[in-house]
Amino acid sequence: MAEPIKVLLVDDHQVVRRGLRTFLEVQEDIVVVGEAADGAQGVERAEELRPDVVLMDVKMPGMDGIDALRRLRELDNPARVLIVTSFTEQRTVVPALRAGAAGYVYKDVDPDALAGAIRSVHAGHILLQPEVAGALLSQEEANSVQGRGSSLTEREREVLGLIADGRSNREIARALVLSEKTVKTHVSNILMKLDLADRTQAALWAVRHGVAG
Repeated sequence: MAEPIKVLLVDDHQVVRRGLRTFLEVQEDIVVVGEAADGAQGVERAEELRPDVVLMDVKMPGMDGIDALRRLRELDNPARVLIVTSFTEQRTVVPALRAGAAGYVYKDVDPDALAGAIRSVHAGHILLQPEVAGALLSQEEANSVQGRGSSLTEREREVLGLIADGRSNREIARALVLSEKTVKTHVSNILMKLDLADRTQAALWAVRHGVAG
């Protein structure tokens, strides 16, 4: 049997942490290894406990979730960070994802969907609720890159669609019967043609412009 997914809870509200812990403790493949009440403590605990997934709030006293994300990336901490926050903070989607978040869900998410989200980001996928899928690119950014989509080859569009599905390079290579090296080249070309910084932006561009399956 595979090792359970180790989860760290980072939220300044104890009642939220308690609720998350209560639900997650009944999941056979998920174990809560620790809690933190702010971003700075979350970074310390993540370094100490080396969780697989961190459930991170955005608005917290002192170091907030965005700064904590940036710090974890500076430290090369391998934990996948899933932002769990309120709907009213949708404007934080862009900075959170650009700071390295692997996913973004709202606190009213269905409990079973949250467990699924943890499993998804742990598996290396990008996880966004439909309401936030288009938020990474502002309307101005979307307009500036939309025309560039026509420069993609058919193969590049196939690769882009699989990126949007959360597939890794290895999975894309298997699906399209290509080498991983060839897939990496396609990914680089896609990012260059669309003037995007990373796979997360590419995935969201695909969702926004109908390339995703």
